[in-house]
Amino acid sequence: MSEIITLCDAWAFRRAYQRGKSFVSPELVTYVNKNKQNNLRIGITTGKKIGKAYMRSRARRVIRAAYRAVLKDSEIVADHIDIVFVARGKTPFIKSTALEKVLRKHLSDAGVIR
Repeated sequence: MSEIITLCDAWAFRRAYQRGKSFVSPELVTYVNKNKQNNLRIGITTGKKIGKAYMRSRARRVIRAAYRAVLKDSEIVADHIDIVFVARGKTPFIKSTALEKVLRKHLSDAGVIR
């Protein structure tokens, strides 16, 4: 998978929050929901509780880097899925390698990767 397809519509995020299965850790919350498209899409949310703009940007960068590393090393089992990552207070302060372990656990528990 060379390209990351992102969620852009607010209704897609709301549907993931309401209908999706959630996986929670101190560093990250992951929502997984089925979609009707033929691809895997992701969305990243960082609220103002995370900190100022540079902290929210760092949180998004760390999540994206960890997601790319997980995809590179793992086999995707399920397509037709929307994944929404929600940054938490610890997210900007950890390295992407530490977040990669958390993200790998969330996605394997959800049945997205093997």
